[in-house]
Amino acid sequence: MSGRVRGRSRGQHEEAEEHPDERWMASYMDMITVLMCLFLVLFAMSTVDQEKYVKLRDSLATGFGAVEMGAVDTAEGIVVPAELLDEENLGLTDAELAAIEVHDLQAIQSAIAESLAAKGLSESVAFEITERGLTVRLVGSETFFDSNSAVLSAQARQVLDSVSPAVSGSPRDVSVEGHADMRSTAAPYPTNWELSAARATGVLRDMVERGGEPQERIQAVGFGAARPLAAGTGAAELALNRRVDIVVLSSQSQDVNALLPGVAAGEDAGTPEAPPKEEKKKKPVEAAKDDSHGSGH
Repeated sequence: MSGRVRGRSRGQHEEAEEHPDERWMASYMDMITVLMCLFLVLFAMSTVDQEKYVKLRDSLATGFGAVEMGAVDTAEGIVVPAELLDEENLGLTDAELAAIEVHDLQAIQSAIAESLAAKGLSESVAFEITERGLTVRLVGSETFFDSNSAVLSAQARQVLDSVSPAVSGSPRDVSVEGHADMRSTAAPYPTNWELSAARATGVLRDMVERGGEPQERIQAVGFGAARPLAAGTGAAELALNRRVDIVVLSSQSQDVNALLPGVAAGEDAGTPEAPPKEEKKKKPVEAAKDDSHGSGH
C-alpha cells in the first residue's frame, strides 16, 4: 500500500509542474502595451511639420506688428493695430504714447460734443483732459438736479443720452464723481458726503441702465466739499464746486499720464470741437447768476 501512495504522489507532482501559474503574464503584457504607447507619443512629439511651423511663426509675427517676414501670412483672425501694442514691443517713447492716448480721448470728446451740439446742449458740459484722462464735467448742478435732490432732471437725461454712447463704446474704466460746495445741506441728506454720493450714483445708474455702460467698468464716488475747484464763497465759486464729473480714465502708465495735459493743450488749439477755455470759465458763472436767488445746493 505504501508503494501505491508513493506512486500517486509522484504523478500529481509531475502534473503540477506541467501547468504552472501564468497570471503574471497579464501584468507583463499591460506593461509592454503602456511602454509601446509611450514610445509612440514620444515619436510623434519629435516629428515637426515644417509647413505648419512656418505658418504659425508668420501668424504670430503678424499679430505682434512685424512687417517683413519673407512670406505672406494667410492666417485669419484679429490683427492687433500697432498703436495698441505694448510699449516694449514697439519702442514708443512716453511722448508718443501720450499723443496716442490724447488722440483717443479727444475722439470720445468730439463724439459727445457733436451729439450735444445737435441738441443745443453744448453749454451743459465742459471738457478737460488731465493726467487721469478725459473729464466730462456736468456744469451747474441745478441743470441736472433739484436743490438737495439726487433725482436726474429731464435735461440731465438728454445730456447723458449724448455722453453714454461715446463712453460705453470705449473699453476704458469710468469714474463718476459727485462734488458739493461748502454750505451745509438740508433734508433728506445730513451731510455733503451723502448728497454728492447720491448724485454720482444717480448718474452711474442712468449710464448703466439706459446707456449700456458695463457695470464692471464704472464706479461712483462722493467727495462732498473736499475737492473744490475754486476757493471762496461767491456765487461763481460755489457753482463751480457744485458739480458731477464723469472721468474716462486713462489706461497708460503714470509717466505717460503726466504728459497728457501738456499734449492736450498743444493739440486743442487746432481742434474745432474743443470749446475755448474762456467759455469754460464763464459757464459756471452764468449758471450761478441764473440760480443766485435759490439755495442751489
